[in-house]
Amino acid sequence: MPSRVRRCSDDFAAPVFDGAFSKSPPHVLRAPCGNQGGRGEGYHPYWHQTPSPTHSPHRSRGGARATTPMLGPMSEALQLHRATLDNGMRVVVNPDTTSPGVAVNVWYRVGSADEEAGHFGFAHLFEHLMFSGTTSGIASSEHLATIESVGGSANASTSFDRTNYFETVPAGALELALWLEAERLAHLAVTEANLATQREVVKEEKRQRYDNTPYGDLLDMLLDGRFGSEHPYGHPTIGSVPDLDAACLDDVTAFHSTWYRPDNAVLVISGCVEADEGLTLADKYLGAVPAATGDLPERIQGRVRHDNPRVVVTRPLPRTAVTRAWATPPITNPNNLTVAMATDILGSGMSSRLIRTLERERHLVDGVGMNDFGLARGTSAALVSAHLKPGVSEEELTGAVDEIITELAANGPSQAELERARAQVERSWLESLAVVDERADLLNMHESLLGDAALVNTHLDRIRAITADHIAEAARRWLSPHQASTVVHQEA
Repeated sequence: MPSRVRRCSDDFAAPVFDGAFSKSPPHVLRAPCGNQGGRGEGYHPYWHQTPSPTHSPHRSRGGARATTPMLGPMSEALQLHRATLDNGMRVVVNPDTTSPGVAVNVWYRVGSADEEAGHFGFAHLFEHLMFSGTTSGIASSEHLATIESVGGSANASTSFDRTNYFETVPAGALELALWLEAERLAHLAVTEANLATQREVVKEEKRQRYDNTPYGDLLDMLLDGRFGSEHPYGHPTIGSVPDLDAACLDDVTAFHSTWYRPDNAVLVISGCVEADEGLTLADKYLGAVPAATGDLPERIQGRVRHDNPRVVVTRPLPRTAVTRAWATPPITNPNNLTVAMATDILGSGMSSRLIRTLERERHLVDGVGMNDFGLARGTSAALVSAHLKPGVSEEELTGAVDEIITELAANGPSQAELERARAQVERSWLESLAVVDERADLLNMHESLLGDAALVNTHLDRIRAITADHIAEAARRWLSPHQASTVVHQEA
């Protein structure tokens, strides 16, 4: 039986587990808790932080090295408690007794940027394979069905820098979610049958999302033009069909054993759970996974492409589309946050400069937007993408974009623009923190890629510290017209 019963709000179920890696899931008992929100299928974008001092660990019960609660300077700072399990897995617990449910969020630091040539698509393939059952008795798709049977939701996503698995469950099902995560980490069933099935699933996903859409090859050309084929960011996460077809079982199991190990993972638990209980349960289930042997591979690095190519593709299309991309600082660099503010002022919201000028005043485009990829490995990328109205040329569009960016670089934003951008970031940030699933994902991004989940507590302080002069300098340094690569989808 659990040592304590959670008490947060109304009733939900509490599982009981009597030992790691049982072939049966924890039983479910009724226990108090309340109404619950749910995280959507997509992953939350990376946010832009700088590392803060680490916290000195001390021993906690259950074999974990824990820290004291991490509180930032904000008056409404999240309560965060960290531990490193004996097998190397890092754990962050965010207790929130106002929440009716609990989010379980696991990041493995492996993404498409870690794939070797000839194995493009392996990271994304494992996003699917991780739901294919275990050698300990969990059947294919049973992980998802079990979570849904107790009123929860589960999903996964893959990016360039990480693969993320997450559940949002009633508070009483926390042990169930942790047990399922431990089972598939320790006992994933990678078989010829599972590989064949999930290979076809990924190929069909690629056909639907990329191959059979009008601008489906944009990302491929954009990444190659901005980073180059030799850079770890030079290929899309969806993968290569020839590489997937050529993949044998040994290749796939080697990828799994290399990257899916406790010391390459961060677990975040956020919601209706007390700090000590969350750390104890994390150690009970995920801490029972054996430690990996050997060192993790060195992260693949690469030099950014600087020739700024222009690629034109002509074929039948709804509209001519022009996309320009710039190399920007990674999210580990404090300048990335300033660049992100510049891109917000330029292309986020109806009153932003690009949308107001190109779409509403000059009627050059049907739509335009700007954002930063939020990448972590040495570099990132910002892009402007627009669909041109009939009769508008590429030169007219790019000239107008360059003029708008150059003016921002010369004079910076107005005070009204700066206040609007700050307000938009603050609103979006607080909305994300308001629900446990998105909050858990933000915490995990900060812990996994930036080294300190407590940075969420000072994010808005750093936003408020960005001045108009900082934004002008960022536009000059990172968004010069001469530093942009271009992809044109020309309407035939």
